[in-house]
Amino acid sequence: MSFVLIHGAGFGADCWDELIPYLSAEALAVDLPGRGTRADVALGTVTLADCADAVREDVEAKDLRDVVLVGHSFAGVTVPLVLDRIPERIRQVVLVSAVVPPDGSRVLDQIDPGVRELVEQSITAGVYHQARVGAVAMLCNDMDEATAASALSRLADDSAALLSEPVNLRGYRRDIPRTYVHLTRDQCYVEEFQQRSIALLRAEVIDLDTGHMAMISAPGKLAAVLNAVHG
Repeated sequence: MSFVLIHGAGFGADCWDELIPYLSAEALAVDLPGRGTRADVALGTVTLADCADAVREDVEAKDLRDVVLVGHSFAGVTVPLVLDRIPERIRQVVLVSAVVPPDGSRVLDQIDPGVRELVEQSITAGVYHQARVGAVAMLCNDMDEATAASALSRLADDSAALLSEPVNLRGYRRDIPRTYVHLTRDQCYVEEFQQRSIALLRAEVIDLDTGHMAMISAPGKLAAVLNAVHG
């Protein structure tokens, strides 16, 4: 049994660094195309299918089975594509404040208008670059100064095209158990939109009193949830 961790927009696999030591089983943190170990991929070319293929490649390379697939934030639209590619390897899905808009819609149309404005202002030449001032407000509201600085140091550019590509949620129709970790202090994927995602998924819900980057601000708390799901 193992955890496979998929990061959200604007980060890479290293956003899970604080969490992994608390987990009760082997953990694989995947770098999606355009950052970290896959930084050689041009961000302007990246699609959601490319993101799902990156997860599949890493899982198959390690021949992982009985996987608890953990998706944070924007990974909510990558996870169903992974489920369609390697369903036989996935035991459970855990979505941490994950963006799950209606099937066929765009992520950009399904986020809080205030957050959307910040995101749109952060796009240049097809690349989404989070400015520190916006990131502090959206991501660091439950962090002390040192923790916030550490989180912000890991910000990475992302593909703006992913925000406007229609999503395919077919994989969520598969009979694979799923849990949604509802972050009650999240200022990025705010309450209204988390509740919309929960309603679409019809998942078990676990509340966690943290902001958006729970794996950095409260790694022990999030790990306890994941370990309990893992069993």
